[in-house]
Amino acid sequence: MLSTGLPQGAVPKLERPGPLRDRVYEALLELITTRALQPGQHLVESELAGHLGVSRQPVREALQRLNTEGWVDLRPAQGAFVHEPTEEEADQLLTVRTLLEAEAARLAAAGADSAGVAALEALCAEGEKAVEADDVDGAVTMNARFHAKIMELAGNAVLAELAAQVDRRVRWYYTPVARQRGHQSWIEHRALIAAITDRDEQLATRLMREHTEHTRRSYHARARS
Repeated sequence: MLSTGLPQGAVPKLERPGPLRDRVYEALLELITTRALQPGQHLVESELAGHLGVSRQPVREALQRLNTEGWVDLRPAQGAFVHEPTEEEADQLLTVRTLLEAEAARLAAAGADSAGVAALEALCAEGEKAVEADDVDGAVTMNARFHAKIMELAGNAVLAELAAQVDRRVRWYYTPVARQRGHQSWIEHRALIAAITDRDEQLATRLMREHTEHTRRSYHARARS
């Protein structure tokens, strides 16, 4: 059984078109990414199927795919469990994230227009509101959108593709420290916007590197506490 169940409203609706196994995969991945399903949690096919309103077969197929991608561990004679990331896994991913996002910040500073800056300011304002309301899920979502917008403003399709590959895991690692980072994270976002507005490529690069490093350190500090 799912030891703690699922939070009210956490289970997404499977309304998008496409093969059922893909929709179940996306639903389960979202639940894992947002930590509605916690690392180490036992995943029972029949219970997941009941939550999602599907048969066990697409759930089984989705769990196998998630296992292949490292989100789920399939243990012989025990079943499926949400993967528990090691310190080394987290460190490697967050280090790569720093490299990608620092370059994105530099490119955004080189080419962002007033509309792009305005979009960043609007996202930042929404993130600050989420923090004020102690809405962790909202803050995590707005943080992801803010960084995605900087990646978009960078205008480098290859860089954006690489960043998209790590985005889900970045959210996974960021969620547990979102409340701890709180206001400070959005203060750092404001400083980034100012550097991009001033077209200061070096400052934007440095600020983004420091910003992502703070998240990496916060994650490790939490894991050791």
